[in-house]
Amino acid sequence: MTSQPGKHLPVPRRVVLGTALGGVAAALPGTAHAEEPVPVSRSGKSAWRLRDTMSTDGAWEGFLRGQDLLWSRLPTVWYEGPFLGDGLLGSMVYQEPGANQVRFTVQHGRVQDHRPEFGSGWGTCRLPVGHLTLEPLGTITSVDWRLSLWNAELTGTVTTTAGTLTLSALIHDEVFAARVTAGGGERVTWTFHPEEALSPRHISEAPPSGYTANPPWITRSSADGTEQVLQPLTGGQTATAYRRTGHDLLLSVGHSSPSGTAAEADSLRNLRRAASYSALRRRHTQWWHTFYRKSFVSFPDQRLQSFHWIQLYKVASASRADGPVMATSGPWLEPTPWPAVWWNLNVQLEYWLIHGFNHPELDALATTLRQNQEQLAANVPPAYRADSSGIGRSSDMFANRGVGEPGTGAETGDLTWALHNVWLSYRHSMDKALLRDTIYPVLRRAINYYLHFLTPGSDGRLHLPSTLSPEYPVVPPQDTNYDLALIRWGCQTLIESAELLAVDEELIPRWQEVLARLTPYPVDDNGFMIGADTPYAQSHRHYSHLLMVYPLYLVNWDQPGSRDLIAKSVTHWHALTGAHRGYSYTGAASMYAMTGDGDTAITYLRKFFDPATRYPCRANTHYTEAGPVIETPLSASQSLHDMFCQSWGGVIRVFPAVPSSWSDVTLHDFRTQGAFLVSAVRRAGATRFIRIRSLAGEPLKLRHGLTGTLTVLLDDGTAAHTRDLGEGILAVDLPRGREVLVHSGSRPDLVIAPVAVSEPGPAWGLP
Repeated sequence: MTSQPGKHLPVPRRVVLGTALGGVAAALPGTAHAEEPVPVSRSGKSAWRLRDTMSTDGAWEGFLRGQDLLWSRLPTVWYEGPFLGDGLLGSMVYQEPGANQVRFTVQHGRVQDHRPEFGSGWGTCRLPVGHLTLEPLGTITSVDWRLSLWNAELTGTVTTTAGTLTLSALIHDEVFAARVTAGGGERVTWTFHPEEALSPRHISEAPPSGYTANPPWITRSSADGTEQVLQPLTGGQTATAYRRTGHDLLLSVGHSSPSGTAAEADSLRNLRRAASYSALRRRHTQWWHTFYRKSFVSFPDQRLQSFHWIQLYKVASASRADGPVMATSGPWLEPTPWPAVWWNLNVQLEYWLIHGFNHPELDALATTLRQNQEQLAANVPPAYRADSSGIGRSSDMFANRGVGEPGTGAETGDLTWALHNVWLSYRHSMDKALLRDTIYPVLRRAINYYLHFLTPGSDGRLHLPSTLSPEYPVVPPQDTNYDLALIRWGCQTLIESAELLAVDEELIPRWQEVLARLTPYPVDDNGFMIGADTPYAQSHRHYSHLLMVYPLYLVNWDQPGSRDLIAKSVTHWHALTGAHRGYSYTGAASMYAMTGDGDTAITYLRKFFDPATRYPCRANTHYTEAGPVIETPLSASQSLHDMFCQSWGGVIRVFPAVPSSWSDVTLHDFRTQGAFLVSAVRRAGATRFIRIRSLAGEPLKLRHGLTGTLTVLLDDGTAAHTRDLGEGILAVDLPRGREVLVHSGSRPDLVIAPVAVSEPGPAWGLP
């Protein structure tokens, strides 16, 4: 079932009601269903197991080689070139502007200023470190580079009029390592260029009043040939140490605060641990080879498949759970008006894809909110700090940014939305400690902040005074849909969490009252408004007024009465086009995927890759507006995940919105809510089998998309106990640590393997 962009979302001709979930039940578009319950075979005969053709390093190396980025000409800007990172240290590779040299940027996710009195754009912003230049003797005539995803390593040659430079480079354990050899009449010359510790925001505005520059850097040499650049800061220090030994260059960056000397020792210690390029590479490739094998996905569009795997490489290069939360540029700082962490969309979109990819070890957002709870409390006005928390639009990596009060037109919901990400982390892991120590206490305080301002109206409903719907440029209205959606989600989640944690919570009656009395979402003939008396009337890149649809799913396609409202709202949002950006297209793609309409979803997603749009995906899969903005490509991967597997509302939906042109898809160990690992194979447009492993013993409800008599077997070959809930949803009793296989007809080949490419495309980079 398809629809054209700009039309209403599709409504199925026939809805067969079954057992209600959350009070509502309806068939999703494209879901196989029948008037009678699907029969289930209970005659298990023998044990089964998957045959995983991706079980060897050789298979992985061969597959990922087909996804690598390639360069046959020298990139001239950061969004064309290779990029390396280990979650902290990052490097972009491109031509030194105006010079016959290759630039390797040197930036670090922890390097920031420490003067909060000047705000997040200047006083606590990310600060530049410097860059290396590789300076050939001859004029560069060509390059032949490969960024290997499997090894997370750049390799290749630089050809000049004098000869050839053969290079390899990687980053691991906060050490940048390069090995360069010269051939012909070439030579190897490296130079490190420190950069002024000045906010990258200087490209768009003057410093605030009273701002003074940081002190100048100083250099130091040691007897073993190690060079250091020491950058003093007010309340801290950045130190860059580097050493050349033979063909190898090793460089490390340390940052300390409040200590003004510890960074110096840290950078030297990192170099001592590295020893050599070869030694560091062994540890580096072991980490990455283990990393990739946690999940697998393959689909027949070569360019999008490559893009998808590059995003996994990118997010692992930019974030680790024990490191700083990603800023808008990740660890690859360039001149930008956004040298901080942005909380009104960016940080949320940055982390969605890690869940389906089965990589919770990358979740620095949950870590940041857990570790900075005192700061989150200090961010609200003093009168509310006893019981409330919040965060303003942008901050440093320690969440240091005050939030305004409802009634003043302030943007107040950003912390609650970020906590939805942490809730997703909980739901995908079922880690009670995360719920107990982070989500419950912080969300309780975030919702308390709202409760101070909710006021009964003459209609008996609770109303919220004026707040800002992020980035919609009007006088902030009352009853802003952005905040109403977050209040509803927060109260529901707190009630559920209190039950899960067996907390004797005195605020439960208040949360229940809010859910019963909170004013309905403002709507008009075009769908969801921005807020009361404020229609969506001008183009808006953000979908802040549609959070109840996506990603909160409070208003969703399983509710037949909501479908027309969702359709009108999404259609009208995209009918006004002037302000749309890349994430406008990825957001629409995910909303259409919720409806089961994969063809319209992929149509919107492809807009992000269309060079005719104002802000398309760039040559190396990064994205820029006025500066680097890392979240949009990462959210495009989540849009693909939403086509392949969804798990909102307590139901796992397998292949819910696969585009009709993608007849074959393979998923393996795709992580869903409830802490399940899903493996599924689609061939010739039909699902062949689904295997689900339970990591936590949660209830399993599966919208399988299969027709005919089902076979549902546990991993010992015995029949699983099942219940047909209607609408193609099957409840399966699956204990923790066990697996279940679901298929129809005779048993298919249970093989996990890459699918054949039916839509060829060029490699990313500059091939």
